[in-house]
Amino acid sequence: MIAANGLRWILTLMFAAPALYGLWRLVRPTTGLTGRVGHLLHAAMGVLMIAMAWPWGMDLAVAPQVVLFAAGALWFVAASLVWPGERSRSGAVRAAWPHALMMGAMAWMVAAMGTSGAMAGHGGGTGHGGHEGHAASGSGLASMSLTATGPSVASALLAVALTAIGLVWLARALDLARVRAPLPAGGPAPAGTDTTAALDPACHAVMALGMAVMFALFA
Repeated sequence: MIAANGLRWILTLMFAAPALYGLWRLVRPTTGLTGRVGHLLHAAMGVLMIAMAWPWGMDLAVAPQVVLFAAGALWFVAASLVWPGERSRSGAVRAAWPHALMMGAMAWMVAAMGTSGAMAGHGGGTGHGGHEGHAASGSGLASMSLTATGPSVASALLAVALTAIGLVWLARALDLARVRAPLPAGGPAPAGTDTTAALDPACHAVMALGMAVMFALFA
């Protein structure tokens, strides 16, 4: 849970953007079945990351979230192997592993925070167990942190990995935006041009960088 109110709102807006984008892509008629599942998982991740930043999110049950995101990680790997689409199978796996890592990291964070809250004696057995002012280990911007060395190091490593992934996605989004943007004269984009192509990596970048901030604060 984030203690600083300003940062809490910034992260809320960062996670809301990819969540809304995921829902938008979910209902678009051109989105295929595997894409719909992926966007639904990303939307759920955005909503639950928002919850993790607020006190009320600490009351959500841990087990269903862990199951959801562990299954999400497996889904991205399995889908890339079974339905590689226009990519080769190896290329599809390379494209999917950052999504699988984010899903796995989310499952790990929920489980670790739930365990930390329970060890502090504030858990009810199903939720994260830490309310503002009653957190396991409050310090600075986060009012709950991972005190054990192993989880703390793992959280720091995930923060570094997610920052790297986010920056790669951000660079890809900027490249696509520059290439796909309509001409300065203001005319419409040529037929067949997908002017929203940059939104996909941009939203993934925002999600990854927001998660990196959360992991860094909890480390």
